[in-house]
Amino acid sequence: MIARPTRRFDLGELEAFAAVVRLGSFRAAAEAVNLSQPALSRRVEKLESALGVRLLERTTRRVAPTQVGREFALRMQTLLDDLDGTLLGIESLAAQRIGRVTIACVPSATLHFLPAVLRRFHGRYPAIRVRIHDAHAHEALAAVLSGEADFGLNFIGADQPQLRTIPLLRERFVVACRRDHPLAARRAVRWEDLRGEALLAVDQTSGNRMLLEKALAGLDWRPQPVFEARHVHTLLGLVAAGVGVAAVPQLALPRGSSDLVGVPLTAPVVHRAIVLVSRRGGRLGPAAQALHDFILEGRRPSRRA
Repeated sequence: MIARPTRRFDLGELEAFAAVVRLGSFRAAAEAVNLSQPALSRRVEKLESALGVRLLERTTRRVAPTQVGREFALRMQTLLDDLDGTLLGIESLAAQRIGRVTIACVPSATLHFLPAVLRRFHGRYPAIRVRIHDAHAHEALAAVLSGEADFGLNFIGADQPQLRTIPLLRERFVVACRRDHPLAARRAVRWEDLRGEALLAVDQTSGNRMLLEKALAGLDWRPQPVFEARHVHTLLGLVAAGVGVAAVPQLALPRGSSDLVGVPLTAPVVHRAIVLVSRRGGRLGPAAQALHDFILEGRRPSRRA
């Protein structure tokens, strides 16, 4: 006979019992709540001891709730559902008041997409602190994969099965040149028109370089850079100084520049997609989820041509 209750039960014991009732098996329930089978059995036994009643009938073939167990399971599930709803409400409220987010972004998104978003976000959630991990595409992606960043803005990652990507916008590649350069007066420039130009490019470690080389693999003539640098803004500084021209994403061009012009490149037209990237199956904290959803709210379906 089970003794009268001598102690209170905890949430873990309730969840263990609910899993057994729902799945009809100690083994399946143990897997569902990430416990060993003996540990789960002990939790159920402690709950029965605390209540002073037998909740489950155990045989060598099956396990089933007693009549009292069935009634208790129904009432308990209502309590657990109410608790879940309460916790979600608290998380939502907390996200509106305080929190910290780390977002890993490629530089062009950091400079030309994120500022307007963060300005509006800060107006809605003034106490949430945002850390921007601005890095090359591969470094930014690694920060998301490792958990160093909650999520990121990138143009690579769609081929990674452990990541979830949501398109935000598309931008095309343009040739950046000085406003007094002969190419600046054109409406469009073909890749082959870059023959003979002093071409600047990011180095082989860059995601942009890999994207372009893949897109231009079928051309009879492949652009060969004369100068290389790690950062796009370094290339643009050299272009502004008259060193040469560079194929860059349109977002990389400084807005309102009086020195530089971006002319669309054709034959072929090459686009890159800026995507919101996060770990598949991972759960964002309240503050990170608030910023993630805020970015999606402001997403524009049209592409940047």
